[in-house]
Amino acid sequence: MRRGPLTVTFVPAAHPAPPQVAYAIGRKVGGAVVRNRLRRRLRAVISELAPQLAPGAYLVGAAPAAASLSFGELQAIVTEALEAVARNRS
Repeated sequence: MRRGPLTVTFVPAAHPAPPQVAYAIGRKVGGAVVRNRLRRRLRAVISELAPQLAPGAYLVGAAPAAASLSFGELQAIVTEALEAVARNRS
């Protein structure tokens, strides 16, 4: 599910298990410092939303524009993308 500069891909789990989240942040986003900062911010957003996540595997991808978003904007986009993923799987 693409929302702004973020993409969230979901694969449901075959059996109940905690959700697993991976991050794909390429070099086009910026240097290592920029990529790691974005990854930490995404982890913080996902950890707040973790109780709402369905069991399965999530891949969160980021385009270069994601690095310039504020935490609030990032939070809103991730929340919207995860809600869209939940709607599509039901």
